[in-house]
Amino acid sequence: MSIGHTLLGLLESGPRHGYDLKRAFDEKFGHDRPLAYGQVYATMSRLLKNGLVEVDAVEVGGGPERKRYAITEAGITDVSQWLAQPEKPEPYLQSTLYTKVVLALLTGRSAAELLDTQRAEHLRLMRELTRRKQGGDLADQLICDHALFHLEADLRWLELTAARLDQLAKEIAR
Repeated sequence: MSIGHTLLGLLESGPRHGYDLKRAFDEKFGHDRPLAYGQVYATMSRLLKNGLVEVDAVEVGGGPERKRYAITEAGITDVSQWLAQPEKPEPYLQSTLYTKVVLALLTGRSAAELLDTQRAEHLRLMRELTRRKQGGDLADQLICDHALFHLEADLRWLELTAARLDQLAKEIAR
């Protein structure tokens, strides 16, 4: 996820302080990985330097100065271009799971046991995500669906690989 573009998008509704941006980010996108304050301010500093935001106001109070940021026309254009670009699909051609299966076979360990352990972990996470989805709002449901679909694909791969272990062992032994 592009933190900079996400913060720019949040600024399109109006100027905000760094604290407000962090809170909005965490509410909308940071369910599992809240944004650190340092990351917000480092990102805003970079966006400011690149002319994508400007300081709309500076408030002086009992603590440090509070800058309120506003998106610039260049920032709006940048967000529009980012939103229009499709994300590159991740083909997972260098899978850690595949590497572990091959190494297990090469070293005489049980690849079937490795696949069973991984299957159990996938199923555990799928149950957890399903519970979360059932109790969540629409945004949480969509996020959980995305993760569940990927886990289902992984499970299909685990089953296919388990069915082909003997053939794979012969091929890598050559």
